[in-house]
Amino acid sequence: MKGFIETIKNIWKIEDLKSRILTTLGFLLIYRLGAQIVLPGIDPDGLAAFQDSTKDGLLGLLNMFSGGAFGNASIFALGIMPYISASIVIQLLGMAMPYFQRLQKEGESGRKKLNQITRYLTVLITAGQAPGYIITLTSQLPEGAIKLGHTFFMLESILILVAGTMFVMWLGEKITDKGIGNGISLIIMIGIIARLPFAIFGEFASRLEQSGGGLVMFLVEIAILFFIFTAVILLVQGTRRIPVQYAKRIVGNKQYGGVRQYIPLKVNAAGVMPIIFAQALMFIPMMFSSFDASALSSIGAAFSDFTGFWYNFTFAILVIAFTYFYTAITVNPTQMAEDMKKNGGFIPGVKPGKKTVEFLDTVMSRITLPGSIFLAFVAILPAFAQMANVNSAFAQFFGGTSLLILVGVVLDTLQQIESHLLMRHYDGLMKSGRIKGRSGSGASVI
Repeated sequence: MKGFIETIKNIWKIEDLKSRILTTLGFLLIYRLGAQIVLPGIDPDGLAAFQDSTKDGLLGLLNMFSGGAFGNASIFALGIMPYISASIVIQLLGMAMPYFQRLQKEGESGRKKLNQITRYLTVLITAGQAPGYIITLTSQLPEGAIKLGHTFFMLESILILVAGTMFVMWLGEKITDKGIGNGISLIIMIGIIARLPFAIFGEFASRLEQSGGGLVMFLVEIAILFFIFTAVILLVQGTRRIPVQYAKRIVGNKQYGGVRQYIPLKVNAAGVMPIIFAQALMFIPMMFSSFDASALSSIGAAFSDFTGFWYNFTFAILVIAFTYFYTAITVNPTQMAEDMKKNGGFIPGVKPGKKTVEFLDTVMSRITLPGSIFLAFVAILPAFAQMANVNSAFAQFFGGTSLLILVGVVLDTLQQIESHLLMRHYDGLMKSGRIKGRSGSGASVI
């Protein structure tokens, strides 16, 4: 406890770090306040039925990501998910279209152009999702809850929702530039944390009911959650360095070097991004079904059932596919091989150049498979928890997108704070070793 208090004092001594933390907290407070502001023209007292419909299933998950803004019919109701969807599209185009590939290679100027295109696409996606949200909202509000004419209310609400999403995106960018951590991820995380106390209280209350299993069952659930939480931390951190001899066993090479050396590759190089991308795509059928209720009778119904087979099977496949996709983007074997050669590094028994690239690519492909399967399993765990009669809101924290984002973002943020402390010759947050976030590895054999 004494060491923790000393660390807090050290953080407060560093003016830049203190300023960044306070700035981050201030922007997050603005977001949380905005999530409580109801769209103009709606009577807040009439939202009870709509809020009840957003407690379970995919709507409940979307409501969690928005920190309750979705269920509150807030000006931030669509949250940051349209921006996530736009980012997915741009990254996919970066693999398919030469124009976007050139922008990715142009450094800072190319990154600025891609960010601008992402913003424009975010506006289009939000404008496409907003009418579906308004239609769903108005269909569940009691008569008289909307105080404006239908057409005017629709147009006004679409404009406000688009502006709200763009403002949330701006908050995220400002947090990244002037605060601590990745702003977009922090905004998602703060929404998840905001729902956690309600989820725990709801589960505790349900277990105390006559057929709920009692306090013992609740404590068992907490123990299981702690175990899953620990496993997710290990998954997000991943293996930061793989011994060369193990890598050679992976590719079937029996020649080992005498000195124990490492390759800076991680079992889970993609972090939590694959599950965020996959979850964003799983919201698409729900968006289209909101325009046409008959769509729910077939494909829409299958992909709106949070505990259904096809939803979870598709979700798992998308997580595995995006893990490979994001690993291919973040880990470049050719660049790693070139950096090794420039720094005088090499892999014993493997020729520099093309052979080293092939070796690294094979190792990365094979170690990504178990990591992606485990990530997919953790992603669908909430469905099993809900089938085991765990409260739907609390079940979201038994793995899934919520827990992975929560752990990943917290580790990244703590890692940035620790870097500031170590850079100014203060003790880090952990005496037993440095905190490992999702940052990329080095590019040479150590």
